[in-house]
Order: sequence, then C-alpha cells, then structure tokens
Amino acid sequence: MAKQIFINLAVKDVQKSMDFYTALGFTNNPQFSDDAGKCMVWCENIFLMILSHEKFSSFATKPIADTKSSLAGLFSLSMDSLEEVNSVVENGLKAGGTEPHEIRDYGFMQQRSIEDFDGHTWEIFYMDLSKMPTE
Repeated sequence: MAKQIFINLAVKDVQKSMDFYTALGFTNNPQFSDDAGKCMVWCENIFLMILSHEKFSSFATKPIADTKSSLAGLFSLSMDSLEEVNSVVENGLKAGGTEPHEIRDYGFMQQRSIEDFDGHTWEIFYMDLSKMPTE
C-alpha cells in the first residue's frame, strides 16, 4: 500500500465545511464519509477528514483546541502557478473563508493564507525553484 497522509480536523458544521473545502478544490470520497465526518481528497495520497466535534472527540485524548483564538497548526498546499493560488483563495473566500493577512512574497515563493469557519489555517502557495536563493 502506498504511503498516505490523513489530516483530521474538528469542525462545528460538517456540511458547511465540506462545501468550503470543495470550493478550495478538494473532492468528497463518500466511501469514508457519513453525517458526522467527510473524507475530502486533495490528491491520490492526501486526505482531509472533517469531523464533528463529537466524532473527533472519540479519537482524541486531549480537549479540542479553539482554533478561532489559538493556532493549532498550519497546513500548506502547493499550486502550479500564482494564478492558481489566487483562484483557490478567491474561491475559498466566496465560500465563507477569511484571509488573515495579505499575500506574502518571498521572491521564490508567493503565499496566501485562508481560514475555514473553525479557524483552521491553510497556506496556499506557489514556489518557483529557479528563483530560489543560492546562498
């Protein structure tokens, strides 16, 4: 079996979150989804599990963090162009996400951030390795 990554996030409204992540470009895998959780596919080996607080708690050993007021992690998604970065973030904003700060330009990498309804932060970026500093 190929190595895979599953990111699990606690969300207050599973359907609203599924709509948001669909707008970002994820697709739903109904085989691993129910009313309390949705499996959202980014690519062949990367999956996002958006789980109700009740379902998430059944797997957790600590209280669920309030990600609206505290940062619990940063999740990053690479794109093939700056135009694609802008498109993904704009789609997420139209679906109700918020952009906590302006685009960041590091010369070789441009990055925009978007937060979902629960405050989970995603960094959407494009990196041009030909512009990577050599020092």
